[in-house]
Amino acid sequence: MRLPKLIGANLIGERQKKRILMSLLHKFAPLLTTVLVSFGALAQQNSHPEILLWPNGAPGSQNKTGAEKVRVTDGGDHVISNIHHPSITAYLPDSKALRVAIIIAPGGGHTELWIDHEGYNVAKWLSEQGIAAFVLKYRLAKEPNSTYTVEGDELADIERAIRLVKSRAKEWHIDSSRIGVMGFSAGGELAGLAAMHFGDPHPSSDPIDQFNCRPAFQALIYPGGAAKLLPVPSSPPLFVLGGYQDRNDISEGIAQLYLRYKQAGVPAELHIYSSAGHGFGMRASTTEAAIAGWTHRFTEWLHEIKMRP
Repeated sequence: MRLPKLIGANLIGERQKKRILMSLLHKFAPLLTTVLVSFGALAQQNSHPEILLWPNGAPGSQNKTGAEKVRVTDGGDHVISNIHHPSITAYLPDSKALRVAIIIAPGGGHTELWIDHEGYNVAKWLSEQGIAAFVLKYRLAKEPNSTYTVEGDELADIERAIRLVKSRAKEWHIDSSRIGVMGFSAGGELAGLAAMHFGDPHPSSDPIDQFNCRPAFQALIYPGGAAKLLPVPSSPPLFVLGGYQDRNDISEGIAQLYLRYKQAGVPAELHIYSSAGHGFGMRASTTEAAIAGWTHRFTEWLHEIKMRP
């Protein structure tokens, strides 16, 4: 193609250059976006690996091959559903010192997982405090047409997560006697059940199943199903937290849960924030000082129960 000579030494005028550049950007924008997203996902995978709980398939999920679904809310939250391959995503501190570890179960009413403010954000903050954190993707019992159950499949997922972290404790510089659970809303119910239903290792040829699944502590953040959570022999210490403005079964239920643990002589700590409702989790946008500081109250409690220096 021969360009007009009147453009002179610059060959193409500045205005025409801009038009050509904008045309190219518009044409290739979808491709560039795909490349950037792919690189971002790869970087996330490398820095925070996602580890399947059962690499050869979870029991009870045979022949379920549907891909996970992710929707993004208007506020930018990632919400996950259709989980058939439960996993943990690891957030490991840079330090190699022996440390405490926490398995985090996000909430979502057992129909989906709100995995940012009740999962990844919390795990990132904990890892920055020198605590190993693992975000659990568990199967969902109340999703439409689900064949899973809370006390069957979901509980099996969190128990397996505890066993998996214990099995790799040396590799990840974790003290296997200081591995606990944290859960939000429906995930809080699941974490509370894990602190009730533990016992001898499973009779299995799988070496991971040879580890005990008792958590060393439990942190229940505005947990659902609080009425069914009971102290049992060898119950781990309880940290429970929620909001006065939450629905009654939670705002009153967590107080009753604390009293049950108190009466059973199991160490417990309760925080109820007067201005908080449900689902605050951990967000950068939280401006109310007391609510934003709940993570510090939790790490202080870990120190008090001798789980961290």
